Amino acid sequence: MKQTLISLFTINIFFLFNFWSANSQTNLDTIQYKEKYGLRLGIDLSKPLKTLLEDDYRGLEIIGDYRVYKNYYLAAEIGNEELAITEQNISATAKGSYIKLGADYNAYDNWAGMENVIFVGMRYAFSTFSQTLEEYTVSGSSQYFPPNIIEGPFETKGLTASWVELVAGIKVELLNNVYLGANVQLKRRITQTTPSNFDNLAIPGFNRTYDESLFGVGYSYTISYLIPLYKKAKN
Repeated sequence: MKQTLISLFTINIFFLFNFWSANSQTNLDTIQYKEKYGLRLGIDLSKPLKTLLEDDYRGLEIIGDYRVYKNYYLAAEIGNEELAITEQNISATAKGSYIKLGADYNAYDNWAGMENVIFVGMRYAFSTFSQTLEEYTVSGSSQYFPPNIIEGPFETKGLTASWVELVAGIKVELLNNVYLGANVQLKRRITQTTPSNFDNLAIPGFNRTYDESLFGVGYSYTISYLIPLYKKAKN
């Protein structure tokens, strides 16, 4: 009889332990926290800094993204640049505006309460600008005659260009809703219009151009603020 009671007690303890473990695991598995969804706006810090430090550059870019679903974001950048390029026999200035539209994917699995982003994305970009030929050098017909320097300016307006970008970067939440970010861009030019007498030396938003290549690179250091519009629960 005593052995039977001990056996029943042991069986009851076993079932109670398993029930408590299962219930505890269920509670752990269903702990939820709220993730923020909203519009994040900011600026590219590198462009104002470059404007202050370099005489041949002026630029400003506004950035934004909107979280649409879990790790997916719509993203855009809009900006204005003036780039002066000087080479051995020619100097020119490109000035205009651009817009980039695309999407980002956050590949970082945040811990509860974290809102950091490690992302990859794509953009389609379009620029409208003018190219001004400041001066160029025409070589003499022989070594006894000095080169002839033609001074401008000769401006061509209404130029356009388009390209695609592969973007990779990070955004870290330093303070509540305030993010510091950095990214790199690999660009591939699709179309461009050029002046009748020379090629584009630079395209606003794309940066320098080279005759032998359709590719370009870029980078950004950003600061942005998230405007939370609503929250969703995440297990």
